[in-house]
Formats: sequence, structure tokens, C-alpha cells
Amino acid sequence: MKLFAVQKVLGLLLTLFSFTMLPPVVVGLIYRDGEVWPFLAAFLLILGVGLLTFLPVMRLRQELRIRDGFLVVVLFWTGLGLAGSLPFLLADEPMLSVTDAIFESMSGLTTTGATVIVGLDDMPKAILFYRQQLQWLGGMGIIVLAVAVLPMLGIGGMQLFRAEMPGPVKDAKLTPRITETAKALWYIYVSMTVACTLAYWAAGMTFFDAIGHAFSTVAIGGFSTHDASMGYFNSTLIEMIAVLFMLLAAMSFALHFVAFHRLDLGVYRRDSELRFFLFIMASVTAITTLALFYSDTYITWDDAFTNGLFQAVSIGTTAGFTTAEFFYWPPFIEILLLFASFVGGCAGSTAGGIKVIRFLLLIKQGIREIERLIHPSAQIPVRVGGNSVNHRVVDAVWGFFSLYVASFVIMYLLLAATGLDLLTSFSAVAACINNLGPGLAQVGPHYANLHDPAKWILCVAMLLGRLEIFTLLVLLTPAFWQR
Repeated sequence: MKLFAVQKVLGLLLTLFSFTMLPPVVVGLIYRDGEVWPFLAAFLLILGVGLLTFLPVMRLRQELRIRDGFLVVVLFWTGLGLAGSLPFLLADEPMLSVTDAIFESMSGLTTTGATVIVGLDDMPKAILFYRQQLQWLGGMGIIVLAVAVLPMLGIGGMQLFRAEMPGPVKDAKLTPRITETAKALWYIYVSMTVACTLAYWAAGMTFFDAIGHAFSTVAIGGFSTHDASMGYFNSTLIEMIAVLFMLLAAMSFALHFVAFHRLDLGVYRRDSELRFFLFIMASVTAITTLALFYSDTYITWDDAFTNGLFQAVSIGTTAGFTTAEFFYWPPFIEILLLFASFVGGCAGSTAGGIKVIRFLLLIKQGIREIERLIHPSAQIPVRVGGNSVNHRVVDAVWGFFSLYVASFVIMYLLLAATGLDLLTSFSAVAACINNLGPGLAQVGPHYANLHDPAKWILCVAMLLGRLEIFTLLVLLTPAFWQR
């Protein structure tokens, strides 16, 4: 384990993160909301810690190994959650405890969108902007951004990229050099954010709201600048714009890159994962619409469809925006939508969940096992997109799924042991490990009423979901620390 190399990267990344405290300062000055100094103080504190960590080892030149990359990612995301809580702790409004501040910070950075803050409509603009910015930075992963800088300092970035990028296949590079890969991903991310901002603005949002909601839409985060979330705007046009960009952000960014690079939209049509993802979204939308209409939740087909479509896409992609109090809808719809979040978006997207490609592989593996019962001697490969999938990838998916279920069950039991009812416990763990945000029962509107032990358990769930189980749990194995 090259601990000094790890220290160097952590120090550099903390130093870079400190500068993200400055945009809220500008917002605070523009709106004169009195919340400038918490961000200036946080900037100086985080910058100081970052420099004290980085400067003693700045001349060290060592290549990170894969295990070092895992350690950096876990330590950085944990440290980032703590550092990101400083403005919430220092601000006069909202007045948050240490637990609540860390919960809000972790929820933002992991793009979960579970909040403990109520009264958002009257909150200082600097705080509102900061919450949205946290989600935007966490959406693609601030580490991937930093990968473009590390090679210049003598530290390779591929190990970090493997540990950070979502999805079951982490070795694929879009361009020959990892630096160019990171830049390509960020160009797409920023371009999508700008397009989403302009679309929201043109549809009637204020420029401030348009930027804030574009940040959380493209990041598949779900934070809003209003307590009523997207329902505040009461605009079908805004809701449909959100649906479009949530779908785009839940698709693989590698797919977007290839389509743009080749100027070939057929890339989307030929992708098996994307076709399955759109099939799931269409199916959940159709079932939800029918259930809303025939349960008399909505009287007209138009209302049933627009609300059903928005919530199916929002929860299915793990964004977590709401236009209605879906946690008061018929129980069948609530559970259907919550289960849709377990699938989540495509690998290589900003969405949470288990990922579509993993579910596709699990289904195909299940079908293969049934066929093997009929033809025991047959060699039946698992195919995706016409190509055979290596058995090690299938094994890894099964391993991920088993660890995911085990982690979910353990945290569900722990949460229930703290005294919460079973529906609240189940939906809270599901919403946090899937990086969804809104749950059912007590955690439908917000998480402010939960006690501190439950919030700490859910912080772990968010981190597990964001780092896709393996990255965090690998640090708990004795083999990881052996020389």
C-alpha cells in the first residue's frame, strides 16, 4: 500500500474541492442573503487541510495501483461528505446538527436527494445553490474531473477511474488516454447541463431555479429549491423537459460520447441495455397510468398519464423529483415505483440503482439455467447485443447482486431495530442505497423526523450505493491489506 501516494491524491483533491465553496459566495453577494461568511470560512478550512495534506508529499512520484485507487475513492468520498457539511454547520439558516449537516452533505454528493431541510422556499439563495451544486459535482464524480490533472503530477488516473465509474465493466476507455476520457465525459456532462438550464429557463423557470434544477436533473439527484419540488411550477412543459433530461442522464455517457463522436444516432438503437431500459420505463409508465386512472386517483387520462409518466421516470431513474405526493397513492403503485428504482439507470450514467445491464445479465443467466435443465450437455453462452459475455463478468454480477441484497437486509434490520416501522425502514434503505431520495411512510416528504442513529445508517447506505458496494466492502477484507 503506497500510503504517501494516497495522501498526495487526497490532499490535492481536497484542495480542489475547497474552490467549490466560492460560487455560493458569489450567489450570496448577488442576493445579499447574509450567508457569505460560512462558505468563506469553509473554503479556508478545507483549503488549509488540503494543503497540509498535499504539500509534505507533493514531490513524491509514485504510480497508484488498483487497491490504492479503491482506498483513495472511499477515503475521499467519506472526507468529502464531512467537508461538504461545513457550510451547513456554520450557517445561521438552516440551523442543522452535526448529524443533519453530514446527512445533507452526503445525500447531495451521492446524488441521493434525501433531505432533512424543510422550508426551502424561504432559505437563503447561497444555501439553495450550494445544495444543488453538491449534487452536480457528485453526479459524474469529482474524482473523474481530477483524473485530468493527476497525470501532470506523476500519478496515473486509470486506477481511480476504475473505482469511480458506475457499472459492471470498468476497464473500457472511450479514448486511448484516461485524461482525454475524463475530459470527454465532462464535456458531455457540462453540455447537457447547459442545454437543460436553457430549456427550463425558456419554459418559465427563473434563471436561478433553472440552473439549480438543471444541476440536479443531469446529476439524477432530486434536490429542489422548493419544498414542493417540481410540483411548485405546476407546468406540464417543465415536467416533460425534466423527463427528457432524466432519461438522457440515465443513459450511458459512453453511449452519448460514441454517438457524438461518430455522428451516428443508430448507436442508441443498437444498444441492448438502452432498449431494455426504455422498455422498463415504458412498462412502468403504462402500469402506473392505468392504476392511477382506474383507482380514481386522477379523474382524467391526461392527469393520470402526465403524473404517471413523470413519477415513473423520476423514481425509475432514481432522480427523485416529485410533482405529487406519490407516497399517498394506492400502495400497489408506491411499491411498483420503489421496486423500479432498484433497477435504476444504465451503467456509466449518473443514475443509481443496481443498473439495467446487471438485471439484463441476471435475466439472461436465469433463462440459460432453465435451458440447461432441458439440455444438460448444451454449451449455452450468455449473449448481450449479439456478443457472448465472459463468464467472469456474469460471476461478478451475481457477486454484486448477492452483496447488494445482503447489505440491504442488514441495514433494513438495523433501521427496524432503532424503532422505525417496517415500511419506513424498508423504503428508507431502498431510497438511500439506490440513491433515490424520497421514500414512503415517514420518509415520504423528508427525513427530518428520523432519529440520529437511523440517519447514520442511511449515510452508510448512500455511500454503499454511490460506490456500488464492491468499492467500499473490498476495504473490509483482510486480503486487501495484505502485502
